[in-house]
Amino acid sequence: MKLIFAIVQDQDSNRLSDALTDANFRATKLASTGGFLKAGNTTFIIGVEDKQVDQVLDIIRNNCKAREQIMSPAASLGVTVDTYVPYPIEVQVGGATVFVMPVDQFQQF
Repeated sequence: MKLIFAIVQDQDSNRLSDALTDANFRATKLASTGGFLKAGNTTFIIGVEDKQVDQVLDIIRNNCKAREQIMSPAASLGVTVDTYVPYPIEVQVGGATVFVMPVDQFQQF
């Protein structure tokens, strides 16, 4: 058995949740926040049999696409505010960060 943690952008969360449900996979969703963009994410926790891992990864891959987004960087503490002009930068967001871990034991009460 494997435990899959998938961290996805909130924008992809409902689409992924629906796709997992349609494929008869159960998942627990947790609200989370990314460290770089400080933006909302959703972390999915999915327990599956070993042979189902590739199917779940395909569902995640097909429903969580990376895209470009423009953002304004925050002012640094070492820069004076009256001389700092934040220029928007383009960053890649979306997609998914996925961890697959072995499960030694599973109990359901």
